[in-house]
Amino acid sequence: MVRKKIKNYLGRNLNRERSVDRLSGKARSELMSRIRSKNTLFERDFIKALKKRTALRFSINVASIKGKPDIVFRKQKVCVFLDSDFWHGWQYPRWKRLLKDDFWRDKIERNRNRDRRNTGYLRRERWIVVRIWEHNIKLCFKGSIQKVLNELE
Repeated sequence: MVRKKIKNYLGRNLNRERSVDRLSGKARSELMSRIRSKNTLFERDFIKALKKRTALRFSINVASIKGKPDIVFRKQKVCVFLDSDFWHGWQYPRWKRLLKDDFWRDKIERNRNRDRRNTGYLRRERWIVVRIWEHNIKLCFKGSIQKVLNELE
């Protein structure tokens, strides 16, 4: 029986054997603590480009709005979430089996459920919610910016 190769959106083979973690628990913890949850490189680039394309005022990482949107246009009631592929689980059912620890599977599933709840809540409150995946920003940067601008018109 031939196993079909499963590839992710960048064409990487998802069937490959997982490598053994070469870091100690403490070293891995230190490394993971440096991963940013806000103000990431793709967020900074996106916000910088958005500022160039619109004269409308917006806020960044607004904690007072449910879900803490990355970008908020208050007058237009538009919330923009810039979701990283891993932490927010893009195509998660395809690659969840590759996670060796239930902790990570549970974490990503909680993140995905929370995202759905927050999006539903904001839409019921008459907000326009725009969710843009990290890979979409990388593959079609101008299109991602345009997606936000279209909602502002």
